[in-house]
Amino acid sequence: MSPFTRSQPEREALLLKELSELVEHHRDRCAPYDRILAASGWSGAGAGAVADLPWLPVRLFKNLELKSIPDDEVFKVLTSSGTTGDVSRIYLDRAAAATQTRQLGATLQTVLGPKRLPMLLVDTRSLLKDRRSFSARGAGVLGMATFGRDHVWALDEDGVPDLAALREFLARHGDAPFLIFGFTYLVWLHLYEVARDNGLDLSNGILIHSGGWKKLIDRAVPPEEFRRRLARDTGLVHSHNFYGMVEQIGTIFLEGPSGGSLYCPDFADVVIRDPQTWREQPVGEPGLIEVVSTLPTSYPGHVLLTEDLGVVHGVDDGDWPGKRFSVLGRLPRAEARGCSDTYRSAQAGAASPDEEAA
Repeated sequence: MSPFTRSQPEREALLLKELSELVEHHRDRCAPYDRILAASGWSGAGAGAVADLPWLPVRLFKNLELKSIPDDEVFKVLTSSGTTGDVSRIYLDRAAAATQTRQLGATLQTVLGPKRLPMLLVDTRSLLKDRRSFSARGAGVLGMATFGRDHVWALDEDGVPDLAALREFLARHGDAPFLIFGFTYLVWLHLYEVARDNGLDLSNGILIHSGGWKKLIDRAVPPEEFRRRLARDTGLVHSHNFYGMVEQIGTIFLEGPSGGSLYCPDFADVVIRDPQTWREQPVGEPGLIEVVSTLPTSYPGHVLLTEDLGVVHGVDDGDWPGKRFSVLGRLPRAEARGCSDTYRSAQAGAASPDEEAA
């Protein structure tokens, strides 16, 4: 069943109930989260809208151990990309890990269909040998690889496009739908340009890609041009960017078939906030992206304020129901003041340094 079915009013009503319950769930089970809410003045009274629920700055997961499960129930710890010691750590129990895998699969099946397709990975196998990058780029590649079969790496061990491998893959699988995955700048530099220059036909491909837009914009290749030139020069017309983060693992916001907008699955939503007042921005006004999802049950990642700028373009007026939005880039290098500051004041009043949040 597609996870893109709920109109915005239906989504708002269901998410408000489920997310409000998650606020109390995590408050009861995660002492640092409880102290943050107390310091911020959150009374626990019912919120009138999803935008009224208390949020955490996503950066807190780089500084605190935030989990709502006991140590002996931790099944998996995921880490984000970042410099040594400056990574988010996300704690999953078995149930949360199973749910995020299932919902990610359901989201991708909307554009891939129910069967695993032959898969072209626009990366190098040697990526998996570098433990420094494995937690971010490598983990992303391996995670997506589970949705394909008969995998072929488009780059050789030195990170150079493997034209022979590409031609062999297309000879075997190019006459039927196949899956392509890669980070956006790698797809542009090492698949698009190679396919264009060598006359490779990617018309049956379905591209899933994310990340690296800044590198492409620096080369004067905006998203709409990326799609247009892939279609014109390689025949590839099924291209879907996505937005997601390890702090809400399993939740991705997927580009619709028409391009130009990202969509929220039924179990998630976005709120765009004015970075000065924190009020919700109206359609068409840019601001900071807040992401909400009902999937984080083992840690308090259900309502997160990101460091990304975005804008909602419309509501219930696109390829799929709900909000359609774009990511505009990262917040300029300035610390947003909000719950992170209330955490510091809460920490000052914490009972003892050996507690979980100390």
